[in-house]
Amino acid sequence: MPTTPQTIEALHEALQENGQRPYGRTRTVTAEELVDAAEQFAEPVALVHALLELQEAYTYGSEPRKSPVVFARLLTLFDEQPDIFDERLRHLLFWRFKWVAAALRALPEIPLASLRQWLTEMRDRYEKADLGLQPYYGQTYQLAAHVGEDTALAYELWAGRSRTRLSDCEACEICERALYHLAAGDDERALRVWEPVLAGKESCQEEPARSISYALLPLVRAGRTEEAGRTEEARRLHLAGYRGCRRNPSMAGEVGRHLEFCALTGNEARGLELLAENRTLFEEVDSPLDRLAFLTGVDVLLRRVESLGHGGLPAAGPAGRTWTVAALRAHVAEQADGLAARFDTRNGTATHAERRKARLDRAPLLEALELTLRTRSLDDAVPAAGVVASSAPVPAPAPVAESLPELILRARELRTEGHPDADACWTRLRAMVDAEDYTHPDEAAVGTLAELRADLLIEEANEAGEKQEFSVAAALQEQAAELYDEAGQEEHALLARAGALLTTAEFTSQDSESAEARTAALTDAHATMVRMQEAATGLTPRFEGRLLRLRATALGLRLQVSRDKEFAAPALAEADLLLAHATERDIAGQISRAMMLRAGNYALAGELPTAVAEMDALLDRLRAQGPAWHIPSTLGLRGRLHLGLRDAESARADLAEGIRLAAEWPAGAIGTVRLHADLAEASMRLGRAQEALRHLTRSAELELRYGSRTDAYCTFSNAAQLTLDLGRVEDCIALLDSLLSEPDVSSGELDGRLTAQLRLTRARALHAGDDLKAATAEFIALAAESAGWEDDPGSHAMIAAETAVLLGESGEFGRAREVVDQALAAHARDARYESLSSALRELARLQARAQGPDGLADALTFLTDAGRIADEARAAAYEAHGRPLDAALAYEYGRVNAYAGEHEDALTALDKALGLLGEPGPEGDDQVVEWAECVRLAAAVEGFHLERPGPALARLDAAIDRLSALGHKEEAETLAAVAAELRDE
Repeated sequence: MPTTPQTIEALHEALQENGQRPYGRTRTVTAEELVDAAEQFAEPVALVHALLELQEAYTYGSEPRKSPVVFARLLTLFDEQPDIFDERLRHLLFWRFKWVAAALRALPEIPLASLRQWLTEMRDRYEKADLGLQPYYGQTYQLAAHVGEDTALAYELWAGRSRTRLSDCEACEICERALYHLAAGDDERALRVWEPVLAGKESCQEEPARSISYALLPLVRAGRTEEAGRTEEARRLHLAGYRGCRRNPSMAGEVGRHLEFCALTGNEARGLELLAENRTLFEEVDSPLDRLAFLTGVDVLLRRVESLGHGGLPAAGPAGRTWTVAALRAHVAEQADGLAARFDTRNGTATHAERRKARLDRAPLLEALELTLRTRSLDDAVPAAGVVASSAPVPAPAPVAESLPELILRARELRTEGHPDADACWTRLRAMVDAEDYTHPDEAAVGTLAELRADLLIEEANEAGEKQEFSVAAALQEQAAELYDEAGQEEHALLARAGALLTTAEFTSQDSESAEARTAALTDAHATMVRMQEAATGLTPRFEGRLLRLRATALGLRLQVSRDKEFAAPALAEADLLLAHATERDIAGQISRAMMLRAGNYALAGELPTAVAEMDALLDRLRAQGPAWHIPSTLGLRGRLHLGLRDAESARADLAEGIRLAAEWPAGAIGTVRLHADLAEASMRLGRAQEALRHLTRSAELELRYGSRTDAYCTFSNAAQLTLDLGRVEDCIALLDSLLSEPDVSSGELDGRLTAQLRLTRARALHAGDDLKAATAEFIALAAESAGWEDDPGSHAMIAAETAVLLGESGEFGRAREVVDQALAAHARDARYESLSSALRELARLQARAQGPDGLADALTFLTDAGRIADEARAAAYEAHGRPLDAALAYEYGRVNAYAGEHEDALTALDKALGLLGEPGPEGDDQVVEWAECVRLAAAVEGFHLERPGPALARLDAAIDRLSALGHKEEAETLAAVAAELRDE
């Protein structure tokens, strides 16, 4: 707390401010300080308010030991000075008897007799105050359920009574009733009871998150035996429910049940991810009962992971040391067993040990339930990788030779062929060579250690190139060339230097803003490679072909970056040279690459049908003669050509077949990133948005694992936006939460603007999901961050404008005005006409609707600013992509004035809007809905508020006739309903 309140007013303001903070140590410590501050005033009511805030902080901050102590002080104040408790304070006091009962149940050191004594105290107090006893019987039932006694009578005494003002909320009582049936083994009845909460009809601070955590497994069980839709409901509720309880110490038990759900539905990798996200709960949860529930959920997850053979995986446990799954499981089991034993000793039953054992003994319910858009397996849970490559089964690589010499020779042979299994050999060799005890074979066929190290550097360069780290790749190729020289491998050294030349040129061509510089770099690289090859003597056919391929690639890239058809002929000629060389010597892999280069060059030259014909011929050859591993990429290129020809159906068929065939080879060895990305595009063109989303996320996962992580996050960003556009709000939030927790994102290694884009989409998703508080907080943070983007004021203008609208939705119009002024200042530097106009109009609407006549002046100021934006846009000849700015502004003037009761001004503005919109066009015209709405509002203002039904009906009848004639049935029916209501009046 910055300063100690010096007045009662300041204290109440500080209490109100603290009440807006999330539960946790900051809120609790501040509440403790405010109690100290309240004690300096001779004002017991202020102390009561401070103590109530402190008890709430302890209760929802998972510190049950302290809650009863604070309540004892409140009860003493009530006994000594009952008159200072008004009706509200008295209600809060008696309500919190239940909080104390729950806190005492959560502490195994409190004797059972003391728990019963407290309930007796509660009953006596309620009877003395002439309060209904239903809340008391509710606590009696909960104690019986906790201890493990026969609950039938206690349940009937509670559930059969009428509710009172002090009863738990409807949502909480529904949960307790459902849990009673669940404990009796009646899943179906429990789910029926839960329906209002799970459907969002009843809620409170803890609900529906608490009910969801218990309902997940019953829903899956029901989905397996009865309704398949129940399983999808469980998936959807898991996403929403987990977000409602994550990182919350007072809901640690709920987090544990979500971990258990992951473990029993084939989502162990997601479970480990969520465990890492909630790692702080190991230290923050002070409630032994919540801790037991959390640890048991963790134990279920870790046992499942260990049983699948992954006990050595890293796991997130208590801070201070690193943990494996096996070590953490043993630690968690010991702690949880101890807690269960303590509760059972206190209660004189074996209930908690038995319940814990029942959870641990549960068999998996489903082999695999796809919970999120990032479906990963435990094989992909290694931190260095972190993501899954593909959901398709991947065959094992070719058998790896046993002896080291055989392994080295096998790796080189496979690399020469371009075989996908080479990667596994090189990975194994890299690990062996890096070991301290490595001894190089003394065999002539194997060559020297320098040659092997050069081979490994070439592999690293290839990996860097895949990730578009071209400068790194070029440096590695140069180092490899030097080692090859040292080993006397002149051909390899020449090829490595040629590769470095091409890589450097490729980097230059991408980094330079000048088209001339890009083409010049590739031209120079090609010329140098030609001279190098001409100067070389004794090249074997394979090495000569590989150099020819590098030369052809350079000219193909030149054609690509220049988009100048003048460069097409040289590129085709070089590819033909490679094809002739490879055909004469029957080098299958080089023939395939040459034909692909030819097809690519034809495509770049705009000759798409010829390119497709080339691909047809190549596919026929590959299917007849191989190599088979070239087929997926060839199908991918033909699919892209079909996209260029606007034949999305054929593209989809080729790309899907390419992905299917790629699954026959080791993950990452075939370029499936592009296949999935292109298939996503084809699916979108065919209107298959959900299918597109699956392939877009799969492409991003593969890119994240095997390619450029920056590119992967860009693709994920697009996928998140598509998910939001499809209305899958919780899926969008879950995807972005997962991405934002990736180590390179959370540590700040990823480009800050890209991270900001991910956060921006998440904030919009939170807003779409009606989490206004969380969305506003994120928008405010992004607006503050983007204010420093001197090179991109337009983005700041857009973000600040959206932030202002959310503040307006929260009723904070003063702050909204300040933020939108920042947006206007940024807009002056980099115009964002539609974003600013839309935000200003929306702020005007929100303020007029919320404040009526009192807010009219400020609302009109927003609209004046929007008018200036429209004038600027008109002067700049800007054409809006959405609603015309002038018409939208006139409509908003009408609506704002109507909210404020200025109906004549409203009608004038709406007539102006109708004039600007013009008459509606034929069916399908986007203008129709806006025009009809404008007519509806004008008629309502004129007929109902200005009491001129005749002109209003004439307006409506004419509009209905017009719309009906054009086939706009839905809009006509809407206006007809208004007309009928007006005639009834």
